[in-house]
Amino acid sequence: MSHEAPEPLTAAEWKVMKIVWRRKSCAARDVYEEAGVEHGWAPSTTKTLLRRLIDKGHLTATAVGTSYLYRPSRPAWKSLAGAADSLLDKTLEGLDGKLLAYMVQRSRLTSDDLAQLRSLLEQHPAGGDAASKVESAATSETGSEEAP
Repeated sequence: MSHEAPEPLTAAEWKVMKIVWRRKSCAARDVYEEAGVEHGWAPSTTKTLLRRLIDKGHLTATAVGTSYLYRPSRPAWKSLAGAADSLLDKTLEGLDGKLLAYMVQRSRLTSDDLAQLRSLLEQHPAGGDAASKVESAATSETGSEEAP
């Protein structure tokens, strides 16, 4: 297996990967059924996406009888980090803080997650000022007085 990051995922491929990541290992039939219920896809659509995900290096497939067992080739976190890096690479200079604040507001964060983020912001080269900048950007975007 290559150490390079696989090709980026399309929106439909993310949906299939979420199914496989949740299940950790699953038969093609399981993916067809769940994708059909969740997204209204025909088995042939899901089969095409599974093949693409194998070709791109996101999934591995092991033959088991007349079916295949699919497993993610990398943890969900690594794929999400790659997508985040790609998004940050596309950000216009000066908008990183606003983007991060937006993501914090849209996320389902626990109090532990927020404590970790505050700690990271305090350690950021911009110093403790970074935490207030992100909170300020988040407040100005939503008009809310509540910090993320």
